Amino acid sequence: MRRLLVVSASLLVSACATAPRQAEPEQVPAIAQGHGGLIGMTADDLVRRFGTPALQIREGNSLKLQFRNPQCVLDAFLYPDGSSYRVTYVDTRTRALAAVDQATCARSLQAS
Repeated sequence: MRRLLVVSASLLVSACATAPRQAEPEQVPAIAQGHGGLIGMTADDLVRRFGTPALQIREGNSLKLQFRNPQCVLDAFLYPDGSSYRVTYVDTRTRALAAVDQATCARSLQAS
């Protein structure tokens, strides 16, 4: 009898528990994400921001646009998203192949 009461009480308590809430995605400004605000941009957006790319490569269904100045090189990788291509990945470096902050590189390219 005692065991039945314990099991019944456990079931009653568990029935009252609410389902865990799914965490709301944190809204972080794009520039704070380390990509200089480039993720999701189209090729036209990039050209308006940085000018004509120094290099444009199509490989399979992807497109790579490269922008560079004396301070850094920025490679933006775009993939199809509906009727347009959008940036999904960004890589930045100095001309000597050292790592450089993506937001800093994007700002320097925009200023040149």
